[in-house]
Amino acid sequence: MSGRLERDALFPTLLAFTVHDIKNSLGTLLELIRQFSAKRQTEAGDLGLLEFEAVRINHSLMQLLVLYKVGAQKFSLDIDQCAVLDLLQEAVDQQARLSTLHEVELRLDCTDELQAYCDFDNIANALAAVLNNALRYTRQTVLVSAEQDGDYLQIAIEDDGAGYPPHFLQADLTNAAELDWVNGNTGLGLYFVSVIAGLHKNAGRCGYVKIDNASRLGGARFRLFLP
Repeated sequence: MSGRLERDALFPTLLAFTVHDIKNSLGTLLELIRQFSAKRQTEAGDLGLLEFEAVRINHSLMQLLVLYKVGAQKFSLDIDQCAVLDLLQEAVDQQARLSTLHEVELRLDCTDELQAYCDFDNIANALAAVLNNALRYTRQTVLVSAEQDGDYLQIAIEDDGAGYPPHFLQADLTNAAELDWVNGNTGLGLYFVSVIAGLHKNAGRCGYVKIDNASRLGGARFRLFLP
């Protein structure tokens, strides 16, 4: 019962920070629209940014809805077998426009044979949210990869940026109260993927997330482990 009360008490906080994130995106959209009106024509880059911010708002609202359903015990996973390459490609495709706009090389490393048992849509959307942040903070390259790691499937997103700030590395990603959502800019995505990962269970094992600054490219590294 206490766990349910804690989730109910936390939801207003999640809502407040998510609204803050959505407002930031809307502010960017409005400014781009003003620029469009002033110029009476829009360059391709501006159109891309408009599309990107609209997609980002949609993702934030989707994540909030899923988190609400989880807290209200009205959410269930849709587990099925899928090719991991298809899963990663879906996340990459969602962020392809942003990588082009930022002139970032987006590399994908995964064999055709690797398989996963997971909720395809929610995992793909969660990975896309993490990839979005990697594209924002990297310098030139982002690497998305997957491999079998013992009893877990490991999916990694690595960049060549400055790395995660200390407060993120020290935080418990499963505890929303420990994340600096407003200033950190990655709180919702990391918390969302941590929640979704934890719901994946198999043979007594649960999915989980790790972050560090041990990227092979020299920056941040995000890893998702699915049982």
